[in-house]
Order: sequence, then structure tokens, then C-alpha cells
Amino acid sequence: MGHIKYASDVGAPVEAAFSYTDNHVFVPDWMFAVSAFEPVGELDQGLGAHYAATARMAIWRPVLDCEITEYRRNVVIGYTLRGALPGTLTLRFDPLGYGRSVLTSEAEYAAPRGFPGRICARLVDSAVRSALRRTESQLRREIEEFHGTDLVGRIA
Repeated sequence: MGHIKYASDVGAPVEAAFSYTDNHVFVPDWMFAVSAFEPVGELDQGLGAHYAATARMAIWRPVLDCEITEYRRNVVIGYTLRGALPGTLTLRFDPLGYGRSVLTSEAEYAAPRGFPGRICARLVDSAVRSALRRTESQLRREIEEFHGTDLVGRIA
């Protein structure tokens, strides 16, 4: 199992950062390689909510089952992906002074198996690192735009 973790400062309070991230309508705007994120079932928010996430990877467009498996308001959202690309994405929000917060992004993914998997393990790790970094960076920018500030809290 591979594990990657990044943290960054966000120029918005925890409440604003969490409310933006918690809205499933905005997920395709910030999650790398996701073109659609539609609720499946009655819940569209919170613990146990299911979504159909359409990924875009060159010409391959898999639809992944996604469930929120960890959820505490203004603290953490954990997504579990099932299907062709299994793994978890956990987003933690911590206060960092007035009007700022820390966004910690963690990804866990199944490492490739077998001899071919060992050969391309570094390639997969590099791809996941890049995807998580892009997701975290885009989410930070989108939150700040949503809140109307930049990294140092200035009104944009």
C-alpha cells in the first residue's frame, strides 16, 4: 500500500474551506482527473454518501464508486475509491490563526502487484504523487477564490 501526504496553508478559515470541499458540485473543479461527480442514492453529503466519479485518463473514462468513509464537520473528509483505481483520499482541515487554515491531503493506494508491478512501481508512485499535488494545489486555489482571499488573507 502506497502512502503520500502533503500539507499547505490556505488563505481561508476552516469553515469556508470545509464547506467548499464538502459540496459535491465543486469536486470536478479541484479533484485531478475527475470530470463528473454525481451522488448515487439518497445521501449527497456526509458519512456514507456514495458518488459515481467519472475519471478522465487520456482515452480511458472509468466510472469509479466513491464513498465518504470519514467525516467530521470542519475537520476531515475521507473519500474511498473502489473499482479500477482503488484507494483513499483524506482531506484534513486545521485552523492556522485568524482567517487561515492548514489543508493536509493524504492518499493511500494499492501498489501494483506481481513482477510487472514491481517494475513500474516507481512510475505509479510518481503519477499518484503528481495527481495528489495537483489536487491539493487546485483545491487550495479554489477555496481561496470561493472565500475571496489569497494565501496571506488579502481580499482578492
